[in-house]
Parts: sequence; structure tokens; C-alpha cells
Amino acid sequence: MKSLIRNAFAASAAVLLLAAPSFAQVKDYRDIKAQPLRKAQFPQPKRIQLANGMVIFLMEDHELPLIRGTARIRGGARDVSGEKAGLTSILGQSWRTGGTETRTGDQLDEQLESRAARIETGGGVDSTTISMDVLKQDFDFVFPIFVDVLRNPAFRQDKIDLAKTGARTAISRRNDDPGSILQREITRLGYGKDSPYARQTEYATINAITRDDIIGFHRAYVHPNNIILGFVGDFDSARMEQQLRQAFGSWARGPQAPKAPQDVRPAQPGIYFVPKDDVTQGNIAVVHGGAPLRNSPDYAALQVMNEILSGGFSGRLMQRLRSERGLTYGVGGGVSTEWDYPGLFRINMATKSGTTLESVTALREQINLLTTGEITQNELQLAKESILNAYVFTADSRADVINQAMLLEFYGYPADFYTRYPSLIEKVTKEDVERVARRYVNPNNLAVLVVGKESDFERPLGSLGTVTPIDITIPEPNAPAASSGSTQNPGGSASAAPAPSAASTAAGKALAQKVLQFVGGKSAVDSVQSLRVTTALNMKTPQGDMQMDRVRVTRYPDSQRDVMRLPMGEMTTVLSPDAAFVITPMGTQDLPSSQRANQMQELKTDPIAILKNIDNPKYTFTAGATETINGTQAQVLDINADGATVRWLVDPATGRLLRKVSQARGPQPGEQITDYGDWKSFGAIMYPTSATVHVGGEQVATGTSSAVEINPVLEGNLFTKPSA
Repeated sequence: MKSLIRNAFAASAAVLLLAAPSFAQVKDYRDIKAQPLRKAQFPQPKRIQLANGMVIFLMEDHELPLIRGTARIRGGARDVSGEKAGLTSILGQSWRTGGTETRTGDQLDEQLESRAARIETGGGVDSTTISMDVLKQDFDFVFPIFVDVLRNPAFRQDKIDLAKTGARTAISRRNDDPGSILQREITRLGYGKDSPYARQTEYATINAITRDDIIGFHRAYVHPNNIILGFVGDFDSARMEQQLRQAFGSWARGPQAPKAPQDVRPAQPGIYFVPKDDVTQGNIAVVHGGAPLRNSPDYAALQVMNEILSGGFSGRLMQRLRSERGLTYGVGGGVSTEWDYPGLFRINMATKSGTTLESVTALREQINLLTTGEITQNELQLAKESILNAYVFTADSRADVINQAMLLEFYGYPADFYTRYPSLIEKVTKEDVERVARRYVNPNNLAVLVVGKESDFERPLGSLGTVTPIDITIPEPNAPAASSGSTQNPGGSASAAPAPSAASTAAGKALAQKVLQFVGGKSAVDSVQSLRVTTALNMKTPQGDMQMDRVRVTRYPDSQRDVMRLPMGEMTTVLSPDAAFVITPMGTQDLPSSQRANQMQELKTDPIAILKNIDNPKYTFTAGATETINGTQAQVLDINADGATVRWLVDPATGRLLRKVSQARGPQPGEQITDYGDWKSFGAIMYPTSATVHVGGEQVATGTSSAVEINPVLEGNLFTKPSA
């Protein structure tokens, strides 16, 4: 036995020794000969078309006892007028939450949660969607709810208001991130600011959206001939088909959704700049139009070109701008081909501020080289292998397969579009790549966008050419959203305010005069040059309530100093025409320019500041409807304070200011509602000594003022930035 084991061991060792030289002979990874990729085979879903035009895809998947269904409906944001930008987003959010004609959204929540099921809705550029996820045994319970939500949504006003509040919050924060600014503005340069593919939601467009608009959109587009429906999961296809035919077969056709708009008006070539002083990087993008659709004969060659240019760490841009020159951590882009509307050539990168212009120049050099130089055979082979090796992961589940089938049906592409893709990539030649690069990439047609702090650039941006500045200031709404209900249920929205009539303007001025008289009269208010108010605040935080003291000194018309005594130390914020800074235990730091501008706007809406300008022609006052505030019938007063807008709700009998509605722009942006109480006399004026603040429908703070000093003696350096 031992002899047998020794002989087996010796034989195995001999085999290893004989094999060793063959491994040692490989000196370079490129010498390893890989076997050709096998042709990927994917199961295909069953396609059914009903007589009313609805197309259905079914694919069984018995791995888990789950069923997922999705309806994609033609008609999206690009089919809405610019004045109502944001409508499909509001629709998508309030469709499911708003319930149906027979169930409220809260009732739907309870019914679905009891079965661990989910129904979701959404809105996009070219479509809206509704989806369901359910356990197999609960399908017959949840599917009728899915149909009810699809066909009979109620779009209840409170859920629309909630969605609009979220939209306003997003608007208020859209300039926080330089990367987001870059993507938004480069898209507007590429398509034109008025293109449906680059529209921007604003406070005014959100205010303009009504429940009738949302219902009208649903009625216009949600018809069976506009719907692609797919189900994947643990079911029997024959039985599922029968259920779907029974549910949708009698649904009558409706108007066909329009074709995709092709409106593209790109900006002129040149240098464009968005100043942002609170960043340490230069964010760069280049763009021009002219990309073909995905059904173009050049599509495969463009994919290979994009891979050569920007295929991760092996792409030219990363190799030459990052690895060789150390200019960036990330750069990428190429020719983006869309399904049914023109695409763009675009590249994005970020670099440290001190190498911004060098990076712009280096990026241009690489784009020039792409169109004038040669593609190497090694680049071609590596790009094609990367695309083909990744191809199998585009449909590595049955859910992915059915999603692809629905996508092709939605845009009218051949059903074998994806299965033919690998063979098209394999056929791409070096000459094909060079040809499409010269056809679809034009270095002389680039709009170059830079977002950053120019004073930190290595030299003026103008040394690259004429610079066109882009103003990203967020426009104030025509009128802030109205509040509704009591302080326990703040929120609500308003439609876009029509041009005020002379009567409403006169009534507005009269109502403002009534507030002025309540506070103390013109002479008393004009005599107020400064205020010092000491307030005890209770702030709502994720960690619980936090108490703090605030001393606010306001010197009219344009300076303010806030001292906040927090549990972790004192923080002072100062705002004046000459400086804007914050002082903490860590030192003194300038406020970002955007934050400074926001706080200056907020200072204009201070009640005393407004009353001091009641006769200023730059200030307008418009009377509106009435609302009940804590049992008092209040009248709406919309105010434009030299570009800053605010809404007051006033007791018309006394002139007492009950509520202020504005847009918060701080760390918790959104619709801000401030309820005033306990008005007391301080010298010649009346001033509120208590306030409750809600933002986005949630209470965030209460405050009680213990001291209000009129025209206190102020130190000369109170608004001066301390020397370093």
C-alpha cells in the first residue's frame, strides 16, 4: 500500500514538473490566449397585443414566489408646456399617494402593508409608470388595486400639496452641489434652455400646477394604446394572460401620444462660466449637439469610440488626464445616443481650482486628437473586448430581459436589437471608429462650461476667450404658496398668481397700511433704526429638542448680527453690505456668496423692513383671498419687497400680522410658515414675542422673546469682520 501511494505521488510530481515550463513561458498577459466568448442565449418573453392596442409581455420566473408588474405609459415631461414644468413629477408622486375614487392613499397603505405588497408610481421625461410587487399568493388581492390606481386615481389635493412642497425644497437646494449645477447647465447649453429636454422647474411653474392640470394629463395619456405592460415572476402564463385580458380587454382606445419633440437649439460655441465661491475645485464640461439615435448604422462604432475615449481607467481620458498628468480623479463622457430624440457629445471632469485652465486646454487637446489622430489596433481590440465581456450582464435576470423587451416596444425598435448588438460590435473596424469620430465630434463647435471660484484659478478664465457668465439665481415665485388650516396642519399651495388688478393692488396697499397702524404708525416705524431681540428657542432636531438662546441685532436696512448660544458653544453670523461671515470656536469663515445673497433677500422680508418701505415704488402689495388662521378670518397679502417675495396673512379687523409664508433657504429648505403671537408694546411700537415655525409641513422651532430693545446703543465694530 505504501508503495502504491509513493508511486502515485511521484507520478503527480512528474506531471507538475512537466507542466511548469509551459507556465513559465508566458511573460506578458497579452500572450495568454483566451477562448472565444460563447454566444449569449437569453430566454424571450411572450408578447401579446390586445385589440385596444395595449402590448403585454409575460415571463415566468419560478425561482422565488414573487410577481412584479410594470406599466409604462407614453407621455411625459417633454409633453408639458414650459409654464407647467414639474407637472409629471408632481403627478408621479401624488398618483399613488392620492389614492383612488374608492380608497384614500392611507387606506391603500394599510391594505398593501398587510400583504407586504407595494404599488409605486412615477413620472419621467417621456413616460409615466406604475409598478407592483407582490407575493404570489396575494396577487389576486393586490392586482385589482393596481388596476384601480392605474385607471381611477383621485389625486387628492393634500397629497398634491405635499408633493409640491417637496419640489420647492428641491428647487431651493439645486445650487448646493457644483456637480449638479454643471450637469444642469451643460444640458441647457446642449439643448437650449427652452428645449423640453432641458427645462427647469421653478417655484412659479410649481405654483402654476393645479389638480385639474394633473387630472387632465392623466385623461390625455393613460389609455391602453399608450401602455406597455410587463409581468415577470412565479405565475402560469396562460392564466395570467386570461386575467390581463379580462382586466384590460374592454378598455377603449384613446388619443395616441404625440411623437417625441425634436426641438434642439444649442448654445453658440464659447466659454461659459458659473461663479461659485464655496468650492475648491474647478468643474468642467464640454458639449455640442448632433448625436444620432440608437437605430443609426453608426451606433456600434460610436460605442467602441466612447469606450476608447472614456472606458474607465483604460480609456484615453483617464490615462492621459489622470494617470499621466494628475489633473483629475474622474473624467468621462462621449457621444450620448438617445432612443427617439437627438443626443449630445459631452464630457465632464473636475480638477483642483489651480489647474482649471490647464485642464480645459488638456481636454480640448484630447478631443482634437480623437478627430485628427489614429486609433491603434490595441485600443480597438481592448474596447471591443470590454464591451463584449460586459454584454452578458445587461440581461443577467429575467426581469432585465423583460425590461429590455418593453423598452424596445416602447420606442419602436426591432425585437432583436439587443441580440444583434454583439455581432455589430465585433464587425467594427479601426476605420469605422475614426470615421464616426470625425463625423460626430467637432472640436470647433464646443460650448465649454466652468463652475468654480475664478480667483483661485491659475489665471483669468478670459485668457481662453470671451467668457459668457451664466446666472443661476433661483427666481422668486410669483407668489409664495398659501398655507391652509391651522398651525397643526400647515402647508398647502397656490396656483400661479395672475397679474394683480388695480383694485387688488389698492386693497393690498390699504391692508399694508392697516398693519402699519397696528404696529405703531409710520412715524414710529420710521424712527426704528435698529432692534435688539433676545429670544429663547426650542429647535426640533433628529436627536430631539435642543434649547438655545439667540440675540439678534438688526440695523436697518441691510445689516444683521445673530449670536446663538448653543450647548456646544457660541456661533455668531454677521451680514452687512461689506461682509458676511460666521464666527465659531473653530475660527472665522466667510459665508458662501449664494448663502449671503439668500440672507440678504430674507432681510428684505423682515416685517419692520417692509413697513419702513411701504411707500417705496419697488415694493408692491396685492390683496388676495381669505383663510382661517386659528379661528380668525385672515386676508392674504402678497408682497414683493424689491425682488424678495413673501405672503402675509393679516387680521383685516385689527391689522395684526398673524402669519408669514416664505421660502426657507437654510440647512432645511422648503416652504416656511411663521405664526406670530403675543404682540406687546415696546415704546412706540408693537412687536410679537412668540413665534412657531414650520418648514415643509413640520414644526422646526418655537421661540419666546424676553427682551425687545428699540434703537439700542451699538458698538462700532458689531458688523465688522475681525482681523485674522
